[in-house]
Amino acid sequence: MKALNSVCVYCGSSSRVAAVHKEAAHMLGDGLARRGIQLVYGGGRVGLMGIAADAALAAGGQVVGIIPEHIQSAEIEHTGLTELHVVDSMHTRKRMMVDRADAFVVLPGGLGTLDEAFEILTWKQLGLHDKPVVIADVDGYWRPLLGLIEHTVAQGFTQPAHRALYTVVDDVDDVFAALAYEPEPTLKIPTQKL
Repeated sequence: MKALNSVCVYCGSSSRVAAVHKEAAHMLGDGLARRGIQLVYGGGRVGLMGIAADAALAAGGQVVGIIPEHIQSAEIEHTGLTELHVVDSMHTRKRMMVDRADAFVVLPGGLGTLDEAFEILTWKQLGLHDKPVVIADVDGYWRPLLGLIEHTVAQGFTQPAHRALYTVVDDVDDVFAALAYEPEPTLKIPTQKL
């Protein structure tokens, strides 16, 4: 089994959300830190992003934030992180987050979270990485999205095998078991000359 040293968390920056989502972000940040796993995220101090980072820091964990200059200039960056990287663009941010992570967890969020989640799934589909992607369907939040993905499969736009690009769990407790998943090695059968 590969060592899991860092996890990139995609989640919302809104604080106007249900308490169950705030609790999930806290549990994930705390759980990562207690397992000695570094949290990599978008560098914000607000919403679920800030909650997850604060929980990890409070539990003695390491937190790496990566934030673009145009967002940092709005003064929403978290200034108490282990590392804060200010980068020139969203593209640089997303690439650096991928490079720094051994796996990805998608918590509830909005358009930015959807963008990051679909990008990381597309990159995996294209073979640009083979890292675990876990969608935490907290309180059924991602059910409509998962239904949309099934619709794309039913309509022939997504291959049924692409369901294996990600794992869906119902709560944060199940995230850690899902992250331990190792894909089966491909069995190569030697060809014989007749």
